[in-house]
Amino acid sequence: MAMESSNGGRLEGKIALITGAASGIGKATAERFAREGAKVALTDIDAEKGKKLVDELTKAGHEAFYQNLDVIDQDDWLTVVDTVTTRWGKLDILVNSAGIGRAKGLLDMSYDFWRQTISINLDGTFLGTQAAVGSMKDTGGGAIVNISSVLGFVGMSNISAYAASKGGVRLFTKAAAIECAEKGYNVRVNSVHPGYIETPMVMRRFDKIADAEREAEETRLKKSHPLGRLGKPEEIASMILYLASDEAAFVTGAEFVADGGYLAQ
Repeated sequence: MAMESSNGGRLEGKIALITGAASGIGKATAERFAREGAKVALTDIDAEKGKKLVDELTKAGHEAFYQNLDVIDQDDWLTVVDTVTTRWGKLDILVNSAGIGRAKGLLDMSYDFWRQTISINLDGTFLGTQAAVGSMKDTGGGAIVNISSVLGFVGMSNISAYAASKGGVRLFTKAAAIECAEKGYNVRVNSVHPGYIETPMVMRRFDKIADAEREAEETRLKKSHPLGRLGKPEEIASMILYLASDEAAFVTGAEFVADGGYLAQ
């Protein structure tokens, strides 16, 4: 996707921090935010891909930097938020996009498997929200967008840990939004619930499937969405952009679904 320099946009003058920014929805969001005028701090655990994206953004005339972030390390979170505010003066937007998705049967799942899934998807979202609100409330407020899933609404076999983590993100978002509003922090908190999107995390599920079965499984997954296809990261980035922008000034504690009709069935 071409990344042209922008002279103005929906996020002009905003400072954004995005986790999981090296690939998938996080990457698409970083690209879109930059084109809309935001200064963007990219974080991930894949430094090579993260720095490559920063190089692409800066060459296109955007302001961006990369910093490693383990989302379940509280000290990492405090360091990266401090780095952003020291560099650019404030933090306006946080997108909690980093996550892990794996399948394991209930009786086959180790406690470590369960804990790692909950820790990255839910604890990481909590730590990021806490660190961001602590900064935003003192600099005029901001917007936080937490990436959940359609599986934060409905269950599925062999996915109980993931569903629990994403359902937790959904309700944590609502509770945090109410608290931020009632305490006058001027911080909006919303969640986005994608269906199956063409990201590395989703597409890896096909790597272990024999070629003879892969096409059938891809077709089955596409047909589980009434629109008959998987979503694109850029389509989710557009929804995240709306929630991060001032256009959504009256939106908080809400859940936004982009799933090709998956939940309408």
